[in-house]
Amino acid sequence: MSDSSPVPTAVPVLEAWFDLQCPDCHAALADLHALRDRYGDRLDIRLRHFPLAKHQHAFAAAQAAEEALEQGLGRPYAEALLARTADLGRAGEPLLVEVARELGLDADEVDTALIDGRHILAVDADQAEGKAIGVTGTPTYVIGGERLDGGKSQEGLRERVEEIADRLLAQSDA
Repeated sequence: MSDSSPVPTAVPVLEAWFDLQCPDCHAALADLHALRDRYGDRLDIRLRHFPLAKHQHAFAAAQAAEEALEQGLGRPYAEALLARTADLGRAGEPLLVEVARELGLDADEVDTALIDGRHILAVDADQAEGKAIGVTGTPTYVIGGERLDGGKSQEGLRERVEEIADRLLAQSDA
């Protein structure tokens, strides 16, 4: 049996390797919003975990974000934490539960997830994959097989992502 429906073209994927306690990642959030506004569903933006050792609460924040994802608010939760990186550095894990409560998540379940470590493997897997492809700092973007390091400077980074995304979209339309 033949299917005459058109084959859907693949949407380019932008993987954004972030540390949820990283001030540079907080600054990069504006770029992600601009990219979402420009491309909508023509660009699949995926937040990936890469907690850095220098940020004491980043690993717990990544675990809490995984629990928020299970509760249906992964991106809003991650963005809420990124908006409060300095607070997270001062307040630590209680802030993770507080932000969950503010967003209407089951904050007790977020707290329990941090205690029982149910999301450690997911965070470890992201971090291992990041290391395997050469991620060393955050934010780092991967799109179209190209790795763009924003940890040193974000100058011109969004424009470079847009160039690659436009090229990939043009190729898929051809």
